[in-house]
Amino acid sequence: PQDPAYFGQDSLLVKSSRHYLKIRYTLLPFLYTLFYRAHTYGETVARPFLHEFYNDTNSWIEDTQFLWGPALLITPVLKQGAESVSAYIPDATWYDYETGAKRSWRKQRVNMNLPADKIGLHLRGGYILPTQQPEVTTAASRKNPLGLIVALDEHNTAKGDFFWDDGESKDTVLNDTYILYTFSVQSENTLEITCTHSSYEEGTFLAFETIKVLGVTETITGVTVEENDHLIHVHHNYSYDPSDQVLLITDLNLNLGKSFRVKWTQSFVESERFGCYPDKDTVNEDDCKKRGCLWETDSSGTNAPECYFAREHNPYSLSSTQYLSTGIIADLQFNDAIENTQLPSYPISRLRIEVKYHKNDMVQFKIYDAENKRYEVPVPLNIPTTPESTYENRLYDVEIKENPFGIQIRRRSSGRVIWDSRLPGFAFNDQFIQISTRLPSEYLYGFGEVEHTAFKRDLNWHTWGMFTRDQPPGYKLNSYGFHPYYMALEEEGYAHSVLLLNSNAMDVTFQPTPALTYRTIGGILDFYMFLGPTPEVATQQYHEVIGPPVMPPYWALGFQLSRYGYRNTSEIKQLYEEMLAAEIPYDVQYTDIDYMERQLDFTIGERFHDLPQLVDRIREEGLRYIIILDPAISGNETEPYPAFERGIEKDVFVKWPGTDDICWAKVWPDLPNVTIDETITEDEAVNASRAHVAFPDFFRNSTAQWWAREIIDFYNDQMKFDGLWIDMNEPSSFVNGTTTNQCRNDTLNYPPYFPELTKRFEGLHFRTMCMETEQILSDGSSVLHYDVHNLYGWSQLKPTYDAIQKTTGKRGIVISRSTYPTAGRWGGHWLGDNYANWDNMDKSIIGMMEFSLFGISYTGADICGFFNNSEYYLCARWMQLGAFYPFSRNHNIAFMRRQDPVSWNETFAKMSKTILEIRYTLLPYFYTQMHEIHAHGGTVIRPLLHE
Repeated sequence: PQDPAYFGQDSLLVKSSRHYLKIRYTLLPFLYTLFYRAHTYGETVARPFLHEFYNDTNSWIEDTQFLWGPALLITPVLKQGAESVSAYIPDATWYDYETGAKRSWRKQRVNMNLPADKIGLHLRGGYILPTQQPEVTTAASRKNPLGLIVALDEHNTAKGDFFWDDGESKDTVLNDTYILYTFSVQSENTLEITCTHSSYEEGTFLAFETIKVLGVTETITGVTVEENDHLIHVHHNYSYDPSDQVLLITDLNLNLGKSFRVKWTQSFVESERFGCYPDKDTVNEDDCKKRGCLWETDSSGTNAPECYFAREHNPYSLSSTQYLSTGIIADLQFNDAIENTQLPSYPISRLRIEVKYHKNDMVQFKIYDAENKRYEVPVPLNIPTTPESTYENRLYDVEIKENPFGIQIRRRSSGRVIWDSRLPGFAFNDQFIQISTRLPSEYLYGFGEVEHTAFKRDLNWHTWGMFTRDQPPGYKLNSYGFHPYYMALEEEGYAHSVLLLNSNAMDVTFQPTPALTYRTIGGILDFYMFLGPTPEVATQQYHEVIGPPVMPPYWALGFQLSRYGYRNTSEIKQLYEEMLAAEIPYDVQYTDIDYMERQLDFTIGERFHDLPQLVDRIREEGLRYIIILDPAISGNETEPYPAFERGIEKDVFVKWPGTDDICWAKVWPDLPNVTIDETITEDEAVNASRAHVAFPDFFRNSTAQWWAREIIDFYNDQMKFDGLWIDMNEPSSFVNGTTTNQCRNDTLNYPPYFPELTKRFEGLHFRTMCMETEQILSDGSSVLHYDVHNLYGWSQLKPTYDAIQKTTGKRGIVISRSTYPTAGRWGGHWLGDNYANWDNMDKSIIGMMEFSLFGISYTGADICGFFNNSEYYLCARWMQLGAFYPFSRNHNIAFMRRQDPVSWNETFAKMSKTILEIRYTLLPYFYTQMHEIHAHGGTVIRPLLHE
């Protein structure tokens, strides 16, 4: 039972429930009036901050507080054991509901003390709330005297209204059986109580008997009451509390249906800088001025650049512009004669701009070399073959600006410019492309995959690198995926989103202008903007272009268990049987690379020789099994190894350009016939025992066929499985570039501009392939790994998804560590090798919400953390949270303690069972949501601002 009375009359729950339900019943006239306004005018009752405090933009991100109408702020406690809440107080005068005391808070974040029996209730100055003495039923309450709470604002004014009828008859307004009041304090110390409609006779037996005025700053010397401009009497029943500055007038008898006046008498730009030297962590004045930039020492303590572009910086002139019904075509010419800013690499002389009005709510704008073909991202998008928009119905207008050059996109309905690149610093050099744009507000979301502290991005001078790397989550550390996509809010409440279709190493700088600057080291600029106008609609529009999220099988929504470090089949069998005995919901078991012989794909090690039989049993008893596969294939085998041999035959491996030589690396597979020493470090193991490996080139058509055959043969000949988990596909290597740690092209591995990445100056080949290696696209054309590095995981995902479906004949699921836009069409993503700490649990929510934006809804973090030993209460809280991840899997690293639900104690197991049973109860709803976004795009794990 969970009804309050069950816990006892003296329990905190009963006392607190009684107290706050009395407050609710006291405020029912106010709440009823809000519903009248909602029914009549379409207003909201429970109201987000942003509906009331639009100009107070700090309120836009608040989703743990809400309002009743415009006037009552409600701040609940949402974390177990907490007795204080970090609350945002919008830009208004506020009073504590229960004491009437004025709060000093205004447009700031505060630590609100809320013991176990309290919730935050605050009244907004400038509003008048009707009240009624409470009873235990509404029928009884409606017979009691009414009252008013007058909360004065800083100008000593307030307003409100009150609707009253019999509370249950139909169409009382249409039938003219209601009473309506307006209240106002406009002139000094005078409350006007104006009856604007009175046709409900029974209601006139009620009266306002008390008036509480909040924010009265001086001692009260008298109160008078007038009816219809005639003095009734001097009223003596009042009190004034100087500490709380509250005037309480009692024993009034102001009957409904009449108007009254009650009076009382009583005797207060550096944000425009765009950085000019991003290629160094520190820069001095001499270097800055040699580059042709301006210098100003930062004395404000911010991170604003000291070296910045002159506002008139304009390296390209507009030589021609054609405005067409379907878009714009324009040409740019580099200003050799006047441009003296020496940026990295060499400039492209002639540029072409193409703007395409694809849809009424979607526009593409593209800048590229007008004379020479450059690399463009080979990722197909769902865009019309010819623009479908019409001038009359487009949501936007686009204009090409000059002196300085820039592109402006304006939302028609508001007139707001939502993209404006008419800013200093534009560059289109061979290996350094830079463009900035102003943002319509500071409310920016997206860009990944890199850990940051909040879902809303911090625009206070931060630069974020993007380059796929085997990098566990950490603040500002570029990680597994690559998503140059953002969503922004506009001052009028609209939302739009933008994709930059570029796959080269990149960084993005946010600054409080508000503005952002893209810098990439190759390709072209190819932007797609989606006009929304709401966050969810803008997201759906993006997903329509990149393809909707994959539809997982029903079983993939069940709870899943894994770990790196199972020693043998018996450990998995023991876990499986313990989970069954505890009756904990559980659908999928994994094995990491332990099951393989020497971490070698498509093999089973001796310690797991009986795993296929266990898998058969597990599957027969209703569960599913998922195995891991890494992309790297050993080339050092002394026994026949079909995966490598057939790979050579099919020519699937990445090679040095213009040769038949494989670019060898080292990852997981150990050499054959070598005794493995588990006591040495990972780096020592790489040198001592790791095999040479080749990376498959998944862009090749032949590679997809080869990969599918290896998967099918393993399924048919060795072990059954239901899904595949593809890891290490950034691609990750344990050496830098190749086995010698030496690449052959410094210009590509150490480019003229090195984005702000982790290990920034170690080279792009740090723990991955050499950038000059050659890959072959499906059309037979050659590309450099330099250009497609960030697409490696993407290129593996679809062939793997196709293979699992061909192998099993069923839907299956693929989980990939590395992703790029459109990857969500074929698989899910886990948030990588996280840590067993509270901060990583917290950040998992941000990660899930971002990947929802990115079109990858089947996501989740390793429950209880991957690295380090988890701790009981952390793991318990994480199991509770993880029960509501779309991809709900408990997974951790070798040589740490077990952290599965049955490894702690009986209490933990029961808690896990209870919370997972809630998940399983909701699976039909969850599965339906997955279908909806698979059919139409959008989010399942959804930020509150979308709703």
